[in-house]
Formats: sequence, C-alpha cells, structure tokens
Amino acid sequence: MELNLTGVTDDDLIKDGDEASFMADVVDASQHTPIIVDFWAPWCGPCRTLGPQLEEAVKAAKGAVKMVKVNADEAQMIMGQLQIQSLPTVYAFYKGQPIDGFQGAVPASEIKDFIDRVIKASGGEAPDDGLNAAIDAAEEMLGEGAFEDAAQTFAAVLGEDPNNAKAYGGQVRALIAMGELDQAEALLNGAPIEISKAPELEAAHAQLLLARQAADAGPVAELTAAVEAAPDDLHARFDLAQALYANGDAQGAVDHLLELFKQDREWNEGAAKAQLFTIFDALKPEDPIVLNGRRKLSSLIFA
Repeated sequence: MELNLTGVTDDDLIKDGDEASFMADVVDASQHTPIIVDFWAPWCGPCRTLGPQLEEAVKAAKGAVKMVKVNADEAQMIMGQLQIQSLPTVYAFYKGQPIDGFQGAVPASEIKDFIDRVIKASGGEAPDDGLNAAIDAAEEMLGEGAFEDAAQTFAAVLGEDPNNAKAYGGQVRALIAMGELDQAEALLNGAPIEISKAPELEAAHAQLLLARQAADAGPVAELTAAVEAAPDDLHARFDLAQALYANGDAQGAVDHLLELFKQDREWNEGAAKAQLFTIFDALKPEDPIVLNGRRKLSSLIFA
C-alpha cells in the first residue's frame, strides 16, 4: 500500500465495485469527488491494457479523482441501464451523474486529458502548459466570434503538436462556425489515428452532425404550434427540438427531447436519447445544460 503526498492511500483511490455497491461507491461517493468507473471483463483484451493506465492516471491525480472497477459480466443491470454495448467503457460520475466518458483503449495522453477534463468539470485544477494556454486563447476567440483567428491559432498549435486532440477538435469547430462544413468533415476524416477517437474530436463530430441537421430544420413557430396542438406527436416534438437547437436554444431542445424520452424511450430506435447524447457531446462537459440534462436523463433511465 502506497501513501501519496495528500495522505491518501492507493486503496482509497481505487477499488473494486459491483451492482450492490454501485450506489454507495459511485453515486454517493461522487457527491464530493469525481469517480471514474472502468467497466471491464476478464475476456476483454483491451481492458487489460486500459485498466492499469487508468489506475496510474488516477494515482497521478493525487486524490482529485477516484476510481471504481466494475466487472461487466457481473453487473448486467447497470450495463443495461447505461446501454453499454462494448468494452472497455469508462464513465466519469460527479454529483451522482455521468459527466464524461469514452469507449475502447486510448493512448495514455488521452487518458490524462480525460482525467484533467473531469477534474476541471468538477471545479478542480488540472495542469496547464504553453500549448494549453494558446488553446485557451483560441477558444476565447471562438467564443467571441473571431473564427478565422481561432482557426489560425489552433493551426499553430497543431504545427507544434500534430496529435493535439484539443487543437484538432478546435480547428474543426472553427471551420463549422465559419460555415465550412465540407472542409470540417474532411479535416475530421483525416484525423491522425492516434486521436481519431478522442473526446475532443467526438465533440466536433457531434457539432458537425448538428450543423448538418440545422440546414434541414423546420420553422420553430410552426413546429411549436404542432406540438402544442398534439403533445403526443413525437415526430413533431423531435423536429421541434432540432429546430430549437438550430436557432441557438439548446436548453429548449434538451427539454423537448427529455419529454419525448419520458413518453416513449424506444421511439424511432431510441432517437431521443441518441440526439440528447449528440447535444451533450457537442457542448462543454461543464455546461449547466449538459449537467442538468444528464442528471434528468439518468433519473428517467434509473426510475
């Protein structure tokens, strides 16, 4: 047993969990500290690689996050509730709700980025460096509407670090903001294999999908009237959610998708949940719309 600089032992940071202890080990424990949940199985080859890398990253965080390892073969109910279909799958829980996650084995650098992102989302502090400072500046430019300047800054970072997932995803988002959807898609398709599954690129892909949908979105007023006239018309409600998001009302879109899911979670092969996850992926993990939306969705799933 090792003791880190915070006085927390490795046994305190990493533990085995199961369905019986999931509420205490994950939901309750995450009220104060983010909990990384590693869903694995003895037969899963990539799990044997990812697990130790996750453990090292959690230890390196020195108590800012903790980890629970769950054998998926012995937690079928939870697997079904979270609709996990492949292993390894990793979720980060905070305040009782999943706030981030990924599937499959990823490079150690992406694991560190994931841990840093979870720490930041929970209000903690993650390490920074010069490239991250440039990325932060580019993100500010993007938020202020200086899309070309942001794209140039992201490109400069990629010149120093071609596999920087944050900068790559940022450049894609800048192109989307400029209306260059085909160029953004080409850039995504040409991403280095090492970062092709990185959360930042998944977020950019989600934004691209939503931008494509926006081109076909119907008029909000007409769709609103249709839903008010027929609240059980799930297709109209789904179309309204798309139109609202296309017009900058992400909260309204999430509210209607949650209502659709509440009425019929299986409608159109689970389209409401899939669209919710697309919106959650497109927004920042710490966005209140994401945090509240995930919490409400989890309440519906686990009800």
